[in-house]
Amino acid sequence: MAFVELNDVTLEYVNEANVTRAIENVSLQIEQGEFVAIAGPSGCGKTTILKLVAGLLKATQGTVTVANERVTGPLKIVGMAFQNPTLLPWRTTLENILLPLEIVEPHKRLFRQNFSTYVEAAHNLLNTVGLDGFADRHPWQLSGGMQQRASLCRALIHEPQILLLDEPFGALDAFTREELWGVLQTLWQKRQCTVILVTHDLREAVYLANTVYVMSRRPGRLVSRTPIHLPRPRTLEDTFRADFIEYVHEIRRKITEGLA
Repeated sequence: MAFVELNDVTLEYVNEANVTRAIENVSLQIEQGEFVAIAGPSGCGKTTILKLVAGLLKATQGTVTVANERVTGPLKIVGMAFQNPTLLPWRTTLENILLPLEIVEPHKRLFRQNFSTYVEAAHNLLNTVGLDGFADRHPWQLSGGMQQRASLCRALIHEPQILLLDEPFGALDAFTREELWGVLQTLWQKRQCTVILVTHDLREAVYLANTVYVMSRRPGRLVSRTPIHLPRPRTLEDTFRADFIEYVHEIRRKITEGLA
């Protein structure tokens, strides 16, 4: 079985007398350690899929399975990062990164006992993302790109088996965004966790993912699957290659067809 599997999943949001079908009959299989990107028009249910995998939403129809277990509630093996870093302003960078270890078992129970080990792990992550020396800074002392780097560290500090990313670089300028593609690729290659990335940026999807899925307009359905056969590590220079550009055009065509 796949590590993450959605089998004929439909989800409806019910608000008083109104019912909104967010996604419909979605089936998806993701192997352990795979990096997947999901693209599609706004409101097509991309974020809904992340919430279903994390156990934050329950499917109206169908099943969601992770690590051969049916998802029935929030999973501890998941790390998440969003478009806005949502760092707590009264905590330092280091304290923000350590926050999941204060909440998620078994780390919560062992936090005081393993504090020095956790701090060392946090510093190692900070070094990997280029934030060495910024552990004692507060969020307001960091640029947007630096805050997002810290957010990635926070999502990975408890060594999750699945990393869920909801347009994590969407609010950043183009230069910073492209720089962080390389940071995320390095983190993934070191950790080899399973990653599901939601993005509107097709260059970002092709740069980072092993496989890119395209969804139709709401109710969202998966309309295509495109394996990305490009060598790693990928560089910004690769984004100008003909084969890279062709992948971007191919996925764009599939999104346009899904809007028809």
